[in-house]
Amino acid sequence: MTTTTKTLRGTAVALTVATALVASGAPGAAATTRNDVMRDVARHVLTVGAPGYAARIDDGHRVAVTAAGVADTATGRPMTGRDRFEIGSNTKMFTAVLALQLVDQRRLVLDAPVERYLPGVVPNGAAITVRMLLNHTSGLFSYTGDPDFFPAMEADPQHVHTDRELLDVAFEHPPTFAPGAGWSYSNTNYTLLGMILRKQTGKSLPDLVQQRIAGPLGLKHTYYADPRATDTGPGYAHGYAVTFAGGTPVATDVSGWPLGGWAGAAGAIISTPADLSRFLSAVLRGELFSRTQLAQMKTTVDIPEGFGVTGAYGLGLMRRDTPCGTVWGHGGDTMGHHSSAVATADGRRTAVADTTAEPSDTTPSDGANRFARVAYAADDIASCVMLGKPVPAALTDALHS
Repeated sequence: MTTTTKTLRGTAVALTVATALVASGAPGAAATTRNDVMRDVARHVLTVGAPGYAARIDDGHRVAVTAAGVADTATGRPMTGRDRFEIGSNTKMFTAVLALQLVDQRRLVLDAPVERYLPGVVPNGAAITVRMLLNHTSGLFSYTGDPDFFPAMEADPQHVHTDRELLDVAFEHPPTFAPGAGWSYSNTNYTLLGMILRKQTGKSLPDLVQQRIAGPLGLKHTYYADPRATDTGPGYAHGYAVTFAGGTPVATDVSGWPLGGWAGAAGAIISTPADLSRFLSAVLRGELFSRTQLAQMKTTVDIPEGFGVTGAYGLGLMRRDTPCGTVWGHGGDTMGHHSSAVATADGRRTAVADTTAEPSDTTPSDGANRFARVAYAADDIASCVMLGKPVPAALTDALHS
């Protein structure tokens, strides 16, 4: 598929907010205020260079869906809030669930060394456990942190990486720290987990996701890209790599790039806001594995300052300490999407959002920095709305910056 480059200036914008009641009674002034807040969020996300934005917020009583902009700049097709999209590192929650299911079945041991399952594959693999892969305390360098990785991808965007190629990139770099001696987010950990899952089950990751998660939960629009998204017409939100180097945002459609060929078990799932919400609720309610494994998943290590998120990391599940309270979930960034999926600890309230853009500038720029400020403020504001809390002035200021 040929990528389409389009200047965002002049892109048609459609903005809708639909509220579906889950409890009896009509929404009152509070619901109207929440809708106004999310409309404002959507408007500001579009102003920083995103073609489209969608958010689905379930506050435990009703569901509100906000959709803004277009899902495809080439056709002008509007976002609907039901579109499938690349969920990026939210995939790590799926991979962790699959691993914990195997723990329940005694086919995997969290504190066993990686060497047991992948002999000779990982340097110092006898000192790195499965748990360390899941909670990012292995010290293994992330292949996406290699400065040449993304430039090489942009030069040959249709290349489908093998696991061995990704590991070779990672292992060219020394460990960030000794196993268990720190915390550092690494996609390499989840590449290895994907390899372990395949070896222990004899099944592919697309089959495991369908048979063990999507099928049982009725997630009809959730699948593992193998290696690309399928059916990217109506009902699919295209993703755009945006450069701000010239002052005016310019977007390249990257929806035809092989997500599964570089993100894999770390980030290759396609889903919808409703499906992702259902999945996250099921995780936090212990519907997919035992309560013992849910407790393991929620056993966290602190995330160091400077990562950009305040909180802690469990087994593929992040605890985020937002300005409005604690939420659980993850985030995701691909070449063309920024997304967030969070819930309350009991899974009753959820907030899922997708911004159909990701900065691709190789050097810092004012436009990319503003995009990041607004995108992360939008995530936190969605959490506040989900929790029924007033939006702090600092978040509003960041959104309007």
